[in-house]
Amino acid sequence: MRIERLYESTGRNLLRDLLKRNPDQYTEYEKGVREILSAVRERGDEALFEFTRKFDGAVIDSFTVKVTEEEIAEAYSLVDGELLRVIRKALKNIRSYHEKQRQYSWFDSKPDGTMLGQKVTPLFRVGVYVPGGKAAYPSSVLMNIVPAKVAGVDEIVMATPPGRDGRITPTTLVAAREAGADVIYKAGGAQAVGALAYGTESIPKVDKIVGPGNIYVALAKKAVYGDVSIDAIAGPSEILVIADETANPRYVAADLLSQAEHDELASAVLVTDSGELAEKVSLEAERFTAELSRGEIIRKSLDNYGCILIVEDMDAAVRAANEIAPEHLEIQTKNPYDVMMRIRNAGAIFIGEYASEPLGDYFAGPNHVLPTNGTARFFSPLSVDDFIKKSSIIAYSKEALSAVHKDIESFARAEQLTAHANSIQVRFE
Repeated sequence: MRIERLYESTGRNLLRDLLKRNPDQYTEYEKGVREILSAVRERGDEALFEFTRKFDGAVIDSFTVKVTEEEIAEAYSLVDGELLRVIRKALKNIRSYHEKQRQYSWFDSKPDGTMLGQKVTPLFRVGVYVPGGKAAYPSSVLMNIVPAKVAGVDEIVMATPPGRDGRITPTTLVAAREAGADVIYKAGGAQAVGALAYGTESIPKVDKIVGPGNIYVALAKKAVYGDVSIDAIAGPSEILVIADETANPRYVAADLLSQAEHDELASAVLVTDSGELAEKVSLEAERFTAELSRGEIIRKSLDNYGCILIVEDMDAAVRAANEIAPEHLEIQTKNPYDVMMRIRNAGAIFIGEYASEPLGDYFAGPNHVLPTNGTARFFSPLSVDDFIKKSSIIAYSKEALSAVHKDIESFARAEQLTAHANSIQVRFE
């Protein structure tokens, strides 16, 4: 890994370069995505099945688009019992964590006859998109469905692309059933997003779409925002490690590579005040890269967006981390909790040398759907809050309104909204 010294005079430019990870070709995909969405909106199932045949090579119709109970039962017979045991243990941790995020309605009554409050209502129907193809990501299934289930969403609709044989990966089906998906459809790509956003003869329109996907899925979610809500536009994965001379260089290198293996656009950055640690981590990263199965992807990721930044002290390390606002932030220092308290911008924070990032990906409980590309400055991880909405409650007695009606009328007239003022005034004529 390349090693740079981060000086205050040059730091902003260097940090900005580390965040330039959006492919320039995005615009060339947008036209195709718009055409797919338009076709699904206008022709419904016909277009959905047409695109499934074209892009996934699967022949699906209105009778086979919905996953059956028989298919789910078969999936259970094909999934290794040990993996099912681990899925259930992870599910317990994830559910327990998200149950602590629940919000409740509240009402505040006063003796003067006023009552104010907030009514919390779960969304009615949510669409969860799960990537398919050759890979299976049961962890993402759990992370997207569980908070919706805990929030009390009435209907959780999952969409995932089928293989050429028209079937869904068994681990995906088992994870979906364990997490609580109500119905699963064989649909992927931008066409699935369109089906969830607009509704077709077979797939119902949802209120919100969550879940990761490729560039077509990301752009489709962006395009349908407004017709439905979405969680966020996910970017390439990223990790930043803050470490000092007490850190284990082998642990640090292994953790950096755990994200670099995602894809060539993934970012892996170490910020340290120890030149000796920087050199050791760089060597360990080289050794691991030569041994790991996705070494080619890791190498390209590190060449493009991997870096070891040497800073003057931990204050400078904290400033750099807050500037980058990483998706995953690990703190491996002598006083990790002191560093953590000074972090403002990070999706998930891992404290200590035994809180490796994959612990959060799979098992610990907090959600692994996190803000990327610096959006941790203003976005939060996926949570129960993403699956509820809030309504304000206002009740006034005649006596309570009488005490303030002239103030309201005066305010309305100051804005030249006389109908507003009249709406209050008529009650006291």
